[in-house]
Amino acid sequence: MTGPEPAATARSRPPPDAPRGIGIWLRTNLFATPLDALVTLACAWLVWELASGLADWMIFDAVINASSRAECARIDDGACWAVVAARFDQFVYGFYPESERWRTHLAFLLVCVAAAPVLYDRLPARRVLLRLSLACPFIVGWLIHGGAFGLPAVETRLYGGFLLTLIIGVTCIAASLPIGIALALGRRSDLFAIRILSIAFIEFTRGVPLLALLFVASTMLNYFLPPGTGFDLLVRVLIVVSLFASAYVAEVVRGGLQTVPAGQVEAAQALGLSWFQTTRFVVLPQALRVALPGLVNVFIGVYKDTTLVVIIGLLDPLGISRAAASDPVWNGLSTELYLFVALFFFASCFAMSRYSMWLERRLGTERQAPPGPR
Repeated sequence: MTGPEPAATARSRPPPDAPRGIGIWLRTNLFATPLDALVTLACAWLVWELASGLADWMIFDAVINASSRAECARIDDGACWAVVAARFDQFVYGFYPESERWRTHLAFLLVCVAAAPVLYDRLPARRVLLRLSLACPFIVGWLIHGGAFGLPAVETRLYGGFLLTLIIGVTCIAASLPIGIALALGRRSDLFAIRILSIAFIEFTRGVPLLALLFVASTMLNYFLPPGTGFDLLVRVLIVVSLFASAYVAEVVRGGLQTVPAGQVEAAQALGLSWFQTTRFVVLPQALRVALPGLVNVFIGVYKDTTLVVIIGLLDPLGISRAAASDPVWNGLSTELYLFVALFFFASCFAMSRYSMWLERRLGTERQAPPGPR
């Protein structure tokens, strides 16, 4: 007969498994009391009524093939998605020449390939792909705009739809991150001039609405340029939105920098690391990990704010929708048009949000993982 089990061994056992199953979850969370059951059934009935009515209008009674709003009404009383089908090319490309649209397809593919090593650090041959990521903005800009090496130039006034949204959103998000990090570091700098200039830029930019800055970029900026100087409107928008977003990025990064203990910096200095090495290898990795949710929130906001360019005459998806809704053939179908644009933005922002959650879980797992054998 063996003696009692040692206490250390007993403590090392995992806890007993909790009861599982859909029935137990429902009873615990939705039907624990009679009141809970009543509220659950009422909410389920309300959701069913709303979802079934919306599904009938959007899917089952919807019309896809029609040549006008009147024809849609004769076919069925659901959503008239025929207006989206009729204007689909404009929604995607704006007025980009049809014979040159292969350039936008190739540019989109290159952006996806170049973004992969930036977003995922475990890809094979990542260092080689990072070189492509550095060259990608120049290659994509040449592909879309042309004007050199045999590609005909396409004027920026022809850009529109989702193509314009992606150009502004991706460019401004990519540009605002390094500028924002530099501003956050400048705001904490010991050099008086750099600190004051950084604070002044951040506070001024955050205190002015983006719409006002866009109006300045579209109308007043030419007054400050030498006579005869041409400055493309889209380039002005890219600069203004990037600088606007960088001010918000700077404040988010500054919050992350404040969470890094001073002992980390002192230890790095004791090891003989320079300021640049300390910032790159010790301070920024920890600060950006903490600031990640806030950064994604800023990026999503910037991406959605690209719709403001419709105010200064650029035909983003909202501009295409407004033009289609004013067409006498489709007049009055603004609900379908704006809903289609809303679904596009929801899918894009949801993808960014899910990636952020995945990256947060991964960074949290790596931080909590015990050190391996030496």
